[in-house]
Amino acid sequence: MLDKVLRFFITFFLAAAGAALGHLAWPLLTEYISTEVLSTDLGIFQLTAAGLVCLLVGALAGAAVGFFCSPFLLRQLRRFTVWVEQQFNKMPLHDVIAGTVGLAIGLIIANLLGYSFAKIPVIGDYIPVIFSIVLGYLGIYITIKKRQELEGMFDFFPRLLKELAKNREAKQARAQEQAESQADTAGAGVSAGKEYKLLDTSVIIDGRIADICETGFIEGTLLIPVFVLEELQHIADSADQLKRVRGRRGLDILAKIRGESKKLAVEVISKDYEDIVEVDSKLVRLGQEVGGKIITNDFNLNKVAQLRGVEVLNINELANAVKPVVIPGEDMQVTIVKAGKEPGQGVAYLDDGTMIVVENGYHHIGEDIAVEVTSALQTAAGRMIFSKPKR
Repeated sequence: MLDKVLRFFITFFLAAAGAALGHLAWPLLTEYISTEVLSTDLGIFQLTAAGLVCLLVGALAGAAVGFFCSPFLLRQLRRFTVWVEQQFNKMPLHDVIAGTVGLAIGLIIANLLGYSFAKIPVIGDYIPVIFSIVLGYLGIYITIKKRQELEGMFDFFPRLLKELAKNREAKQARAQEQAESQADTAGAGVSAGKEYKLLDTSVIIDGRIADICETGFIEGTLLIPVFVLEELQHIADSADQLKRVRGRRGLDILAKIRGESKKLAVEVISKDYEDIVEVDSKLVRLGQEVGGKIITNDFNLNKVAQLRGVEVLNINELANAVKPVVIPGEDMQVTIVKAGKEPGQGVAYLDDGTMIVVENGYHHIGEDIAVEVTSALQTAAGRMIFSKPKR
């Protein structure tokens, strides 16, 4: 059906072209054949008999040429269409769109320039055509070659808007997460505005926290998470005798703190974190949420909590800070309990656990002697005092 329609239009077009050529040949016919009949005016569109004959002959000749040549023209048109389709299939869609835009821009510029040069005599009518061909091709070529740069230039604003939207969504998500965290914390029994001190497993088992609470040096509210209680219970139920004793000692210390502490409020929070396995990591997360401080004597937990922005109160640091200060030359009364690492050394201990190294004290093991302090050394494990027997 399409072939018939195209064949009709080709025939009609060539017939019109033949009629136009016949009309142009009309003056030549009247010049060579000057008869009265051919010069007769028909009164239709100012046509004479010669003009009508030329129109009819030209139209019939053009229609005949179109009718017989249309199959060949249709085959060529079909080949050209297939070739164009293949070329478009080879090109990415971005290149096709870029080429179309470039062609449109080139034709617009060609039209503007062609109008300016159209009044030049003789060649003025052909300049717009030349401009259209050249600038149209340049528009296609340049936009395809520079497509990525053009996309980057025009993609700036969409990317900016996308980043702003992403930042807005991230802020909303953080605000929602904080609100949910605060709601969960409030539901677990934690009130806003309180100064919480969170106890970890090691400091509870250590036991000194109970005595410190009685002195009144710690203010606020002691917060004992349920996962710390579960870990203490797990240690107390261990098959290892030493672990079992430590766990039961920790439970006894908690019972003592809750029952006898009159200067400090004690709360147990039921909040837990199912997505976290380690108890120390859970404690740090809880400290971040409630804005509390962690009381511990665990060196590693101390460092991790500080790195994550949670304040830490270290019992060992407190113990070192309140140890009595000794000055070189000061006399002390100690009991030598064992030999030191170096030959001739003896080792003694103060009541707070401070180690005293006594030069030439090996021969006084088991004796209570007077010593003179020579120097003191502060280490990460505590303080060491060096001395010698007093003469």
